[in-house]
Amino acid sequence: MNQALTPASSPSALATEIKALAGARVLCIGDVMLDRFAYGEVARISPEAPIPVFRHQNEASMLGGAGNVLRNLTALGAGADFIGVIGDDGAGGEIQALVAAEPGVAGHLVVDAGRETTIKTRYIAGAQQLLRADRESAWDIGATLAEDVLKAAAKAIAGAQAVVLSDYGKGVLTQGVTAKIIELAAKAGKPVIVDPKGNDFTRYRGAYLLTPNVKELSEAAGHDIYDEDGIVATAQNVRQSAGVDGILVTRGRDGMTLVIDGGHCHLSARAREVFDVSGAGDTVVATVAAALGAGMAVRDAAYLANAAAGIAVGKIGTAVVHNDELSAALDAEARAAGEDKLLSLEAALDLVRLWRAQGFKVGFTNGCFDLLHPGHVYLLDQARAACDRLVVAINSDSSVARLKGEGRPVQPLIARAQVLGALASVDAVVVFSDQTPVKLIEAMRPDVLVKGADYAKDEVIGGDLVEGWGGKVVLAELLDGHSTTGTIARLVK
Repeated sequence: MNQALTPASSPSALATEIKALAGARVLCIGDVMLDRFAYGEVARISPEAPIPVFRHQNEASMLGGAGNVLRNLTALGAGADFIGVIGDDGAGGEIQALVAAEPGVAGHLVVDAGRETTIKTRYIAGAQQLLRADRESAWDIGATLAEDVLKAAAKAIAGAQAVVLSDYGKGVLTQGVTAKIIELAAKAGKPVIVDPKGNDFTRYRGAYLLTPNVKELSEAAGHDIYDEDGIVATAQNVRQSAGVDGILVTRGRDGMTLVIDGGHCHLSARAREVFDVSGAGDTVVATVAAALGAGMAVRDAAYLANAAAGIAVGKIGTAVVHNDELSAALDAEARAAGEDKLLSLEAALDLVRLWRAQGFKVGFTNGCFDLLHPGHVYLLDQARAACDRLVVAINSDSSVARLKGEGRPVQPLIARAQVLGALASVDAVVVFSDQTPVKLIEAMRPDVLVKGADYAKDEVIGGDLVEGWGGKVVLAELLDGHSTTGTIARLVK
């Protein structure tokens, strides 16, 4: 079946789960390399040939290939076991030092004395990559080295929640090594996520998820792909023929498409501006693996990976995405997705949990807010100044009628909520129909409760609760001469 999957969890709900990534441990195996970045400037064209003259200023080296998957895993807070093959050379020594410096990592680097460690050097002027120069050996590792890799993998799989195979075609993940690792993981009940290489995906039979780009999927299928329907149909065919559970197709500026048994979903691209796609695939596979390792559903893992990729391509070089960056991106997405800011209680609670996870102080106030006037705006500005994020609880139409009498509210609920939501001081709006908002206060447990100074502190509904869990009650100064009741009276007169 090729039916559309139900949507993933909301951005705010997912953001609250991001800290769980730190509890995952992922085994990453594959082709490690050294990424070098030479930074400089171009001010003229060479008189020798029509090429730019690159004036070198500085350079940096970092883990690349499977090593960049490792960097992304640790940036997300996940623990990792890392297995790779290096040469007996200076670049290999640099890789050993870089792996040892990654937090929470157990590294097992097998040395192949006859191999040249892969180095990819990128020359960058400003935000523009001008050239990439590669040095590498790409032959398959021999039987002895393969045995070393498999012994290390068998030991690490026992303590891992997910396994990543980062295949760059440099000889570590031979057909025999790949098949054996997938077999070992399957016996242990651990999902295997593969960043594939080549046009024969059957070599990954038994894996849980493959993460090819559109070009790689097209090559594996043996035909061109022209649209979203073609991506879905091709991925389903390749998934079945390769014997894998799912395929997450990365589509650059067009986002991603997840295809699993029985369904699919399209995820729109998140990047506002693309600077560099180097290593974005590593970010995707690392995020998916950490999320699956943390027990998330595959749709949610794909959603997180899509958000992470959007951050990664907005950076220069093989950049990583940190846990707090991903959380902030989902927070912004959650806020943008509900521009009117009127939320259900469940969505509001998700948002409050997210804000708390980010260390924000949450404020709460309530009212009818019928015919919004300068006094309301003044109170809300003071409320927002007392916290980092402000939730406004608004009385339902029936609740306003009970409180204010016949003919009220003048403005229906949706109109009142939209006007409130247009204020920069308001971060979320929720509705309540009870006589008081005490149930909302108990559910949200705000750090700050704000009411007008026409109340005494001991008269503020829920004030004792808030102070009981360490929060505070703030009495906002009132702006004289402004009230909805007075406005209506003047209109009637």
